[in-house]
Amino acid sequence: MRQRLNLILLGVADVARSVAFYQELGWKRATAGSDEFALFDLGGVAIAFQSREAFAADARLVDHGAGGFAGFALAYVARSADEVYRVMARTEELGATVTRPAGANAWGHSGYFTDLDGHLFEVLYEDGWIFDSDDNLVL
Repeated sequence: MRQRLNLILLGVADVARSVAFYQELGWKRATAGSDEFALFDLGGVAIAFQSREAFAADARLVDHGAGGFAGFALAYVARSADEVYRVMARTEELGATVTRPAGANAWGHSGYFTDLDGHLFEVLYEDGWIFDSDDNLVL
């Protein structure tokens, strides 16, 4: 197995609603995919939204519904501390639930929100993160 992730799959209650939420945040939907399996290109990795029901059935799992801490979060590394606050404010305007408001911490600034389906995101800024000319994180 290569040391690489290609897709992040998120099961959602309403694919069109989730697509609209992320488009309002400024994300651009990929032309690939379908109304039932919407894709957003994240620069070498894609995030896909499909119905929770279809996702659970495909994985042969029982869907117990959204909610509770899954021990998993997606993270967005901002380019500045100010961007953390702007992104967090915008997500709340769009109906996301802020689980920890943006604020300063020992390493920079961060906040957490859950999207319309309860998926946890961290928005963070720290001086040490480096990006290449294509906006890819350099470790």
